Amino acid sequence: MALIRWEPFREIDSLQREMNRLFESLSPDGERTGIAFAPPAELDETPDAFDLKLEVPGMEPNDLDIEVTAEAVRISGERRSETRSEEGGTTRTEFRYGKFSRVIPLPAKIQNTEVKAEYKDGILKVHLPKADEEKHKVFKVSVS
Repeated sequence: MALIRWEPFREIDSLQREMNRLFESLSPDGERTGIAFAPPAELDETPDAFDLKLEVPGMEPNDLDIEVTAEAVRISGERRSETRSEEGGTTRTEFRYGKFSRVIPLPAKIQNTEVKAEYKDGILKVHLPKADEEKHKVFKVSVS
């Protein structure tokens, strides 16, 4: 009887490939559709505004779409893959390409007509000023 060496990482890699094939087969014609990835976000609150940062490297500003309501921000876009051809070589990528969409609810109302956005070095920064009634809201706290 021969001993077979167990390699757990090879099994995990095989399982991941099978799962990818399964999800690709669920889409029409085996094509990838829908949301490809969700970029990480960071939301900071100051007394006057919220500052939202989204990590979306490798994109152009015109590839991003920002929609703002008084209660939430929706950021969507598409990272397009570069077309390249290599002969006799292998390419491995961990980059995610395709469409994404994030809806970020805000803890207070904002002035959606005064929102400003800037994209630099792969980081989208969105400044969301709070609505006037939210800036000066005072809550009375009872002590027991």
